[in-house]
Amino acid sequence: MKSALAALLIATLISSVVGCETIEKITQPTAHVDNNAGAAPLPPYQGPKARIAVADFDVKAAKASGEIGSGLREMLVTALVNSSRFRVVERQVLNAVMQEQELAASGAAQQGNGGAQRGQIKTADIIVTAAVTEFEPQASGGSAGIGGGGGVGSGILGGLLGATMNKAHMALDIRVIDTSTSEVLAATRVQGQASDVAGGFMAGFFGGWALGGGLTMYANTPMEKAIRICIIEAVRYVSQVIPANYYKY
Repeated sequence: MKSALAALLIATLISSVVGCETIEKITQPTAHVDNNAGAAPLPPYQGPKARIAVADFDVKAAKASGEIGSGLREMLVTALVNSSRFRVVERQVLNAVMQEQELAASGAAQQGNGGAQRGQIKTADIIVTAAVTEFEPQASGGSAGIGGGGGVGSGILGGLLGATMNKAHMALDIRVIDTSTSEVLAATRVQGQASDVAGGFMAGFFGGWALGGGLTMYANTPMEKAIRICIIEAVRYVSQVIPANYYKY
């Protein structure tokens, strides 16, 4: 009887350890770029930059909205600038820029302050476009390998440690376009996926990098992780597929 009880306890302990390892593997955020362009982290960079613009995101996913597309675009612009590889020209505020130039040229504004001047707006050599093709804040749920789900660690200890698993993922179709020829220089599908265990498992994984407008509702959720992974992979892809001759500023 004692040997049987000891065997049961040992089996339960082994199951719980394997189950915990399974949770850790499952809950790690993952990223995927179709052509493996984002296999390695971006190293520090101090060389010439490419001049690019980012078009409005085309939102095609059923669970995303125009506001979410705008927030994703904001995050991509910020990430591209912070990569130190690009000079990003902003077209979404062009009307405001033109208004300042017209005001300065009209003579109504105070002179001699080094204000806005006509003929100084920079043009982009590259336009980056993105379509939000998948946006799933709760792609699936269930149990995280132990308890309730009949997984690897199900059993006495597994029932005590069972935790809810939520998964989220998103995908962007990225195109890099030459503005002079309209030629698509490169295109890929970037995906970000993350899982989380209720109770803040992996809290703080991405630090304090703010979410774009319309995305704050996903703060501290698996969707936040999936979004950040996708944006990071998009920047990595763009930086690696733009031909070297575009880096000249």
